[in-house]
Amino acid sequence: MKAKPFLLGLTTGIIGGTLAVLFSTPQSGQQLRASLKQNVDQTKEMLLDVKQQAGTVKQSVNTLTNEVKNNIPQIINDLKQTITTFTEEIEPTKNNLQQEIEALQNSINEIEQNIAQITKNKEKSQEKVSD
Repeated sequence: MKAKPFLLGLTTGIIGGTLAVLFSTPQSGQQLRASLKQNVDQTKEMLLDVKQQAGTVKQSVNTLTNEVKNNIPQIINDLKQTITTFTEEIEPTKNNLQQEIEALQNSINEIEQNIAQITKNKEKSQEKVSD
């Protein structure tokens, strides 16, 4: 294959394609350039808006992070203090309940002893009656 006919065909194809595009465009060159410039300007504006919104989001996240860093320790301290206060407030009630439980256990033991003694007495009575 020779290079000269190939290059001649390639050049002819490029020129023909360029002419076909120029004659088939619905806009003139000046209108096309204006439209492209307008689209570029709109795209730049949109990118600036996105950049500003990203900056706003970043600032909001930083603010939230700082608030969390400052407030979480305070919340934890308040919670610890509340638990300590609650524990101190229920201590007398806890002691009273423990004393009542011990008294109930003593009463149960006495009742069991009385029942055992009554059962023994009843058995002795029945043995005497059957003799």
